[in-house]
Amino acid sequence: MNAIATALLIPFLGTVLGSSFVFFMKRDMPVLFQKTLLGFASGVMVAASVWSLLLPAMNMGGISAVTIGLLSGFAFLLLIDHITPHLHPNGELEGPQSRLSRTTMLALAVTIHNFPEGMAVGVAIAGAVNADFSTAGALALSLGIAIQNIPEGAIISMPLRSEGNSRWRAFSVGTLSGIVEPIGGALVLLLASTATATMPFLLPFAAGAMLYVVVEELIPEASQGEHSNISTIGFAIGFALMMVLDVVMG
Repeated sequence: MNAIATALLIPFLGTVLGSSFVFFMKRDMPVLFQKTLLGFASGVMVAASVWSLLLPAMNMGGISAVTIGLLSGFAFLLLIDHITPHLHPNGELEGPQSRLSRTTMLALAVTIHNFPEGMAVGVAIAGAVNADFSTAGALALSLGIAIQNIPEGAIISMPLRSEGNSRWRAFSVGTLSGIVEPIGGALVLLLASTATATMPFLLPFAAGAMLYVVVEELIPEASQGEHSNISTIGFAIGFALMMVLDVVMG
């Protein structure tokens, strides 16, 4: 039970940490630090998608279910990006616009994108509980999402502060954007008793969702501009660490 609660809360804590930057940083997050985080998170999430989600799913069911689940995960995130504001880690916002302020739309975009990420963690935990696959993999996936959430939390809280809001208000709004992740994970776990038979689909679905985030958001941002080599090193370290964790502790 403690491990489940920890895995559910880790991504939210990443958002909290990023939002807390408003208390001790006057400007944007240093580029070098952001590139390192993006690369490391990408490596962890790619490795977790393979070792913790796709390979266990293949051992549990046929390749057809795994393929359909993987493509469905990609399609689900693609649909979300099409119908909602689309956030990049550097703060660039794409997608449908409205009369809401830019900062409000950033907060909305992060919140909406966090929900399926929380569901992915819930699927991984449900697999560890009901399908006897790597608990370490579920925790590592949760950690990768948490690292990705650090710059997202800062992207919300720091502009709010620059617009004249108090540090505590800016921190609170940034933090609340991540609360949907444990909620999404918990909703999946509530259905865990009936989820075992659908794990060969749900696990690759979560993998597809995570790989979409990596390919569409994390890697492009990590590769642009200066210090892209640092993000590549971060990717390698994150991938290797996740691989070792899953093999040794799985």
